[in-house]
Amino acid sequence: MTEVNRPPRVGGWTRFVTAHPRLSLLVALVLTALAVVAGSGVADRMGSGGWEDPNAESTYATKALEREFPASQPNLLLLVDAGSASVDDPAVAAEARRLTERLAAEKGVTGVGSYWQADPASAPALRAEDGHEALIAARITGEEKEMGETLDRLAPEFRGAHGPVEVGVGGPVAVRHEMQTTIQEDLIRAEVIALPVTLVLLVMVFGSAIAALLPLGIGIVAILGTNAVLRGLTELTDVSVFAMNLTTALGLGLAIDYALFIVRRFREELATGAEPLAAVGTTLRTAGRTVLFSALTVAVSLAAMLLFPQYFLRSFAYAGIAVVLLAAAAALILLPAALVLLGHRVNSLDLRRLFRRGRPKGAGQESGQASGQASGATQGGAWTRTANLVMRRAPFFALGTTAVLVLLGLPFLGVKFGTADDRQLPSSAESHVVQQHIRDGFPGSPGGGLEVFAEGRATQAQYADYKKRIAALPDVLRVDGPLVKGDSAYFTVLPKGEAVDEPAQRLVGELRAAKAPFDTEVTGTAAVLVDSKDAIAEQLPLAAAFIAIVTLLLVFLLTGSVLIPIQAVVLNALSLTAMFGAVVWVFQDGHLSGLLGFTSPGSIETTLPVLMFCVAFGLSMDYGVFLLSRIKEEYDTTGDHDQAVRHGLQRTGGLITAAAVILAVVMVAIGTSRVTNTKMLGLGIALAVLMDAMIVRSLLVPAVMRLTGRATWWAPGPLRRFHDRFGVSEGESNRPTAAPTPDPAQERDKVSARG
Repeated sequence: MTEVNRPPRVGGWTRFVTAHPRLSLLVALVLTALAVVAGSGVADRMGSGGWEDPNAESTYATKALEREFPASQPNLLLLVDAGSASVDDPAVAAEARRLTERLAAEKGVTGVGSYWQADPASAPALRAEDGHEALIAARITGEEKEMGETLDRLAPEFRGAHGPVEVGVGGPVAVRHEMQTTIQEDLIRAEVIALPVTLVLLVMVFGSAIAALLPLGIGIVAILGTNAVLRGLTELTDVSVFAMNLTTALGLGLAIDYALFIVRRFREELATGAEPLAAVGTTLRTAGRTVLFSALTVAVSLAAMLLFPQYFLRSFAYAGIAVVLLAAAAALILLPAALVLLGHRVNSLDLRRLFRRGRPKGAGQESGQASGQASGATQGGAWTRTANLVMRRAPFFALGTTAVLVLLGLPFLGVKFGTADDRQLPSSAESHVVQQHIRDGFPGSPGGGLEVFAEGRATQAQYADYKKRIAALPDVLRVDGPLVKGDSAYFTVLPKGEAVDEPAQRLVGELRAAKAPFDTEVTGTAAVLVDSKDAIAEQLPLAAAFIAIVTLLLVFLLTGSVLIPIQAVVLNALSLTAMFGAVVWVFQDGHLSGLLGFTSPGSIETTLPVLMFCVAFGLSMDYGVFLLSRIKEEYDTTGDHDQAVRHGLQRTGGLITAAAVILAVVMVAIGTSRVTNTKMLGLGIALAVLMDAMIVRSLLVPAVMRLTGRATWWAPGPLRRFHDRFGVSEGESNRPTAAPTPDPAQERDKVSARG
């Protein structure tokens, strides 16, 4: 008797899950409920900053100024509008002084000053050029959460009409707080949009409502679990609220990808006549291994962000790694338990029958399994024809798609990097309105100047000589100060033009190079940007090398080929060109800004391209692993390279496209956010995912593999033996268990000889 019909062995946790499916689901339900409790309120504990390098000179100077000169770092600005009157009108001045004194008396507020109390040297910077508006500046103290609570208490008391003036609330703390609130509101709306649309698409893909609900359930478990993980991390380190968007997107997207792959393979096994337990075992040894490798490749891409010092990027690594591993764990542990219990009922409730017309009586009663097979055959035939066409015209498709992708990426050559400011918010947001008034109407961009912190004992003459020297620099509009306290002092340097444009960034270098008889450190918006760019440039080669090396190793372990991992990395990177080109063309240059509802700042926030690359590269590898695993399985079985490529595209083309469309829907829902960076992240990755699935996986990969032919599978002897010992692939499921296992290296040599 052969072992073909015996239930396959399933090891570890999956053996327990398939043996005790009800208990496994009950435990999962309890853990999910605990995750809901543990993750509640996580967004309120997250920060909305994290773009700066904590080890940079600008960060050191900022903390020193906060400690020694709190008034030098105002984070709250009250815009006092006198209407048609002048800010010097006695009634306006009296009310403004009253507001200033009232603000100074508030708990948690320090360093309060205003145009009406400023010294003559700095007063012009606090008065609008038309004379109808002026500023009250202050600093709210404490951690980010405390500052938000203080702002919530103060803002209703100060905004609005006060006698002859109207007051608006702005400044960095107001921008960050409003951004955090907006993101939380937008995330709820994105989930409301994404979940029902995703369910409809899953029903269209599977036909069966039961099968469609499984991926959605896995996604919800992954999201709730990740929220609990992030809540725990907020007790240990800073976590950006922006990471919540990635949690939702990847939680739904990857869980659906993994569940699609597993459920699809399970239904295929059922269609061959296998019993449910045997079908689950085969599915886990084949599709399950692919899911595990896919999760590892995505996690590797996201883990690269841990190498950067900015907690904004590190937060996405925390959230991304957690949600990827939880999605894979749920797909490999909970999903098998559900499939064992459902068995053939996974094909129940075929909702597509409602839309079928013109069939003989009784045709509508066909099983979900049969309809799924018919649908799969139709789709498989279409993908087979696509593969045949691409492979017949391989040079044309390889060169053509590469040229198109490179062309779409050309706008990125003109990228300009900047910082996230109030223009991330909708134009109607109060803090955006206030900051725009300041940007347009006040000289020298108040609040956007550079501060020079001086340490070491010095004389007034030395301070005066240094001030004269830096005032003579070509990009300086005005120098205020110094304000001296003990052995420390600071100067405020207002640059010409915008606070973070090229002259301001150049001025940072000029100030740091200026000689002084004391130690100096430069901070301010432009200095933070310069330091952030330097930190990213320093770590970028290491991050890219980490992603490339680990990805090459993982793909080699999956395929046993030297060339395929190289192809995977290069083609994956190429698939992202359209995303980067679109980001610059749309969000930097402002095309479609009216349609998409955002204000273009004329630059891209420095950390966004790194984040988008890591996320999109990981998702591209996700689809690449799905395709390559089926190609490898067929090649191991037949030894026919061209047939293996056709078979792989036939079996996974529709699945990858469906998964990409569903993930794109989730990302577009995230892209409906009113915060520009989140909109850019969602829409950019949606474009990258669709381009990868529909262009790279469907056209470029088969064309390149046709051109490389059998050389695709070549590996030197030592690496072949390494793969034979440590590698894993879906093809192992097709090897007979009763017969002796031949030496894989010898078998490959025989296949090569026959070729």
